[in-house]
Amino acid sequence: MPNIVYIAISLDGYIATADGGIDWLHDVPNPTKSDYGWSGFFERIDALIMGRNTYEKVLTFGEWPYEKKVLVATNTLNDVPSHLEGKVRFIKGQPSDLIAEANRQGYESLYIDGGITIQGFLAADLVDELILTHIPLLLGDGYPLFGKLADPLKFRHTKTEIYNDTLVQTSYERQR
Repeated sequence: MPNIVYIAISLDGYIATADGGIDWLHDVPNPTKSDYGWSGFFERIDALIMGRNTYEKVLTFGEWPYEKKVLVATNTLNDVPSHLEGKVRFIKGQPSDLIAEANRQGYESLYIDGGITIQGFLAADLVDELILTHIPLLLGDGYPLFGKLADPLKFRHTKTEIYNDTLVQTSYERQR
């Protein structure tokens, strides 16, 4: 029942520009049309827990991209749009509450997404795996992936893959 972070990150540690933009992710050439390990990762998870800001960003993509249940951590949203009924559910609480709710719904292997949400799960020491895909770009400013922690968290390197001689994807497991 792992909680896994799978995310792209700039070389200087940002997941979005200062205005919340993620267009820079699409500037990476992909001549082989690789999914960068996404499909294998996605098979491993039962559901997603994402923050409200990430949910609202995903809504701008047009078509809903997820086939699995998405639990959105929000204290402000209440009504799921009709076209997402059965696909999205709003939940409230601290990271441990969110996991407990997901587990009650039968979801054990969780994909944790969204900067603030990831930071909250890390601060609560509830991330079991990190899969970071480094984009060879310095943004200089933006939304950082990592925030302050009360105590250091140790991770063990498990794998590194290079895609299209450009992206470096590194996987880590939490060392307890």
